[in-house]
Amino acid sequence: MFNPYSKDKDAMKSLTAIALTTAIALFSHSASAISLEQRSDIRAFIDQMVSEHEFDRGELNALFQQVEIRQDILDAISRPAEGKPWHQYRPIFVTDSRSEQGVEFLNQHRADLERAEQTYGVPKEIITAIIGVETRYGQHKGRYRVVDALTTLGFDYPKRSEFFRSELKHFLLLAREEKFELTEILGSYAGAMGKPQFISSSYREYAVDFDGDGIRDLLNNPVDAIGSVANYLKRHGWEPDQPIAVITDSPNNAPTTMGKLTKPNTPISEWQQQGYKPQSKVNSTLAADLIVLEQEDRTEYWLGLQNFYAITRYNHSPLYAMAVYQLSEQIKTLDSISHQAARKIN
Repeated sequence: MFNPYSKDKDAMKSLTAIALTTAIALFSHSASAISLEQRSDIRAFIDQMVSEHEFDRGELNALFQQVEIRQDILDAISRPAEGKPWHQYRPIFVTDSRSEQGVEFLNQHRADLERAEQTYGVPKEIITAIIGVETRYGQHKGRYRVVDALTTLGFDYPKRSEFFRSELKHFLLLAREEKFELTEILGSYAGAMGKPQFISSSYREYAVDFDGDGIRDLLNNPVDAIGSVANYLKRHGWEPDQPIAVITDSPNNAPTTMGKLTKPNTPISEWQQQGYKPQSKVNSTLAADLIVLEQEDRTEYWLGLQNFYAITRYNHSPLYAMAVYQLSEQIKTLDSISHQAARKIN
């Protein structure tokens, strides 16, 4: 092991070379400031915000002079976790520690979670699990400036530039409405922010002031985050007191990879006729879609119902929805065990 206090010249030269190599690597992933004179696309965007939404041109010019195009954001979006197979994806989010922290979050905010459940019909464990998957209950809300992320992806990521440019517009409008300081809001590489990681358009449309203080604060207020997650799922078709997903047996000709997830429209009875028999009791008249999960040594089959589909409106990946569901089940089980232990003590 290299001793940083060595007086050996060769060792010092080696250290210098390593430092230089590291600096070059960091520079290649560093941010670059925007030159408005060279970016006609951004100037056109500023024109649009001025003409359509009455923003001050000078203020927007000053803002974008501070914005940076970041290569590390482009790198991050090219390798999302949802591109992994299920057996690699699940251990990221469905863990003992995340489940235990979920019970702590549930206990800390039980009254508000139960109020959200009563108001919107979404179980407290599901609300908790989404916040757990998104930010580990608010501990990791993102390290990128949202304005950098949305500008980078809106103008230098052609694959989805239209979407992210729209989100940048919503972010500017949201900041004006909620009185955010544009250059201080941090979030994910995709521009999602706050404890529940809402993108700007969702923040404007679905965030609620759940604690009644007159502010919709998803950045720091767990109560508003709880109500907003529940409101989002309800608005996207959550059905109270209905199942989410059920594991099944499978026929010999079952697919080994997941097709495009669709809104459930095939009754479970029809899936049963094809050989996908639920391993637990479920109403066979309910509609479901087939979920295919790649384990290391086998393929696992589930039927995802309407509430599973509602979770995918939060993040369109079926892997994400399954991670939320399974984490919520672990949280629910641990919470029940802790309550039973408490009753025995008392």
